[in-house]
Parts: sequence; structure tokens; C-alpha cells
Amino acid sequence: ASGSMALNRMNAAKGAAMSLLTEAYQSRDQISLIPFQGDAADVLLPPTKSIAMAKKRLESMPCGGGSPLADALQKAMLTGLNAQKSGDVGKVVVVLISDGRANVPLCVSAGEEFDPDADEDSKDGKPSRKYLKEEVLACAKQMAALQGFNLLAIDTENKFISTGVAKEIANAAMGKYHQISKADGGAIASVTNQALNAIKNE
Repeated sequence: ASGSMALNRMNAAKGAAMSLLTEAYQSRDQISLIPFQGDAADVLLPPTKSIAMAKKRLESMPCGGGSPLADALQKAMLTGLNAQKSGDVGKVVVVLISDGRANVPLCVSAGEEFDPDADEDSKDGKPSRKYLKEEVLACAKQMAALQGFNLLAIDTENKFISTGVAKEIANAAMGKYHQISKADGGAIASVTNQALNAIKNE
């Protein structure tokens, strides 16, 4: 939900999430929402079967600011692991709707200062793109090592100016990748549904 997601893409992502909620309700899945914007990701909705609650939270979701992508992946892993421990959930599918552009390092998400000495390409005391990307890919690799976890990356980045990071995230997590050039909630939802069904039948 960061600034780079722009309002039309955000509305498409919300529309897609709404269709996924309906689908999840019908197949008795649990769904969790983890928007990431500002300095940290936030578990807006812990795993639930309540579609009404999910819709309400989704509609009031804040927008704008930074893109703490590494923190989002970590919170998704933690939420999924806790759901597996509870015994209610076997498979966890993380659907990442993003343009892949992280600009908030994990230390800042954890409330600490960024140490420019930790990044040889740091400029003006800020982390470089390379540092941020490596951090995100390291989190994706952690996800690949988890039992019963699948990542589906829905890339909303304009493909003419694409950095290709969302694809690298999917590869690092040994997950699936889809590029959606036009931000359209219906398109995101149908691609996601097809991918989810494929994962469930594996």
C-alpha cells in the first residue's frame, strides 16, 4: 500500500483481494491481510474465515509512504508459521501484490536507525537499491526453505520501466510469478485464483 502503488493499482489490488476473500470463504480457507506502507508491514487481519471482517479492514486500509517489502515477507512468514502451529492450516500461500520496489530496510521496520557503514553503496546515509534488494531476496530464500509455503508474486510494475525485482523475488522463494500490465482487479483475481488452485492440487 506504499506510494509507488498509485491509487488505481491500489484499487485494483483491493478489488482482487475482495474476490479472493469470496473464493476463500467458499473453499473454507483462512485469509490474512498484511499491507505494507510507511516504515513497516502490518498484520491488518490475522488469519480468519470472517469475510465481513476482512472486507471492513480492507476498505479502511491506509495508503502512501514507503515500501517495507522485506518486513512484509517476514511478517507473512511469521503469520503463516503461527497458523500452521495452531493445527488449522497445512498449506500457506503468500500472494504478494507489489511492484517489487522496496525502499525501507528491515532495521528501520524494527524501529532502529539504518547504519550506512553496513552498505558500501549507501548515499546520504540511505540504503542503496542493491542493499534493499539483497535484503528482500534473502527473506524470499528463507520462505523457500519453509515446509508447506508457496509464494505467488503478482507484479504490478509497468513492464516498460520494469526492474524485474518481483520476478527475482518469486524465483528466490521458488514460487510462481505473473506480470499484470494493466492494473485490473478482475485480472489479478483470476490469475491468483488459477495459481491458487494449481498449488492446492499439487
